[in-house]
Amino acid sequence: MALTIRGYAAHSSTSALAPFNFTRRDARANDVVIDILYCGVCHSDIHQARNEWGNSLYPMVPGHEIIGRVSRVGAAVTRFKAGDMVGVGCMVDSCQHCESCAEGLEQYCDEHATLTYNGIDRHDGLPTYGGYSERIVVSDKFVLSLPETLDPKSAAPLLCAGITTYSPLRHWKIGAGHKIAVIGLGGLGHMGLKFAKAFGAEVTLFTRSPGKESEARRLGADHVVLSTDPAQMQAVSSHFDFILDTVPHQHDLNPYLATLKRDGTHVLVGLIEPLEPAVHAASLIMGRKSVVGSAIGGIAETQEMLDFCAANGIACDIEMIDIQNINGAYQRMLDSDVKYRFVIDMASLRREV
Repeated sequence: MALTIRGYAAHSSTSALAPFNFTRRDARANDVVIDILYCGVCHSDIHQARNEWGNSLYPMVPGHEIIGRVSRVGAAVTRFKAGDMVGVGCMVDSCQHCESCAEGLEQYCDEHATLTYNGIDRHDGLPTYGGYSERIVVSDKFVLSLPETLDPKSAAPLLCAGITTYSPLRHWKIGAGHKIAVIGLGGLGHMGLKFAKAFGAEVTLFTRSPGKESEARRLGADHVVLSTDPAQMQAVSSHFDFILDTVPHQHDLNPYLATLKRDGTHVLVGLIEPLEPAVHAASLIMGRKSVVGSAIGGIAETQEMLDFCAANGIACDIEMIDIQNINGAYQRMLDSDVKYRFVIDMASLRREV
């Protein structure tokens, strides 16, 4: 029997998010039914709700940073039981038979992972709806265990902002002895600082905004460089092993590439548009430098990240909001007026008539 669900949805690229009732499938044998307690608000929610990537399906219920409590499980589920605290990130399924899936890299599934929202379920062909809602039904393979010592509110954004920054740092084996820089101090950037510091690297923040030094140091930065100051940029020429670029809009990579050592790597995690202005190939060739990209992590790595956060006391800095304030929160995100991630208290849905 289908489940009737309350949530908030965008009905077009220009409409505000508004209350929306919809149906979810009943639990399949391998499904977990989760009562959603908290849902983080990601900048990609705005991109998708406003069709800025050109692939939006309406009505759309955003949200892919989900923390909740299991209410029941399908007959074949053994890993979870009613009452467990769990998380759901950006994916709810994948083909599970391609090379990437076999290696635990479901985010790079050859047949494309099924997204938590604005996707199509690969089994029944119905649209997926996300975490701005009271309940979700997810295959048990894509459900994460929440460590008891993690605060569920501040853990929610770890499922996107956290794993998006953790995964490249782990993949490129960042640790003690490395000098790394983070570009941007937002939801992703502040997590990049925390993880890089926890991994033992010497960490620098690149920012265009004067006055962020004390905040950056609180989050783990050893140094702060004002990227609009030519003298400061010159002082770190050929200095870094690795740059984590969290900026979600087009920007000039060339000044940052000049700060990489030979064989240095500049990884993009926030930008999916074409590079503009163009990268000067000579700056890559003459230093054997790399510009690369990284998505989120697979399910196993995301669980590893949650366990790492629990062991090291790492969480997102958040501001709690009610779902009724989501449209104002979107505008504040666009104005960079949040430190550093909004999280929706889904109990506020109960106030809807």
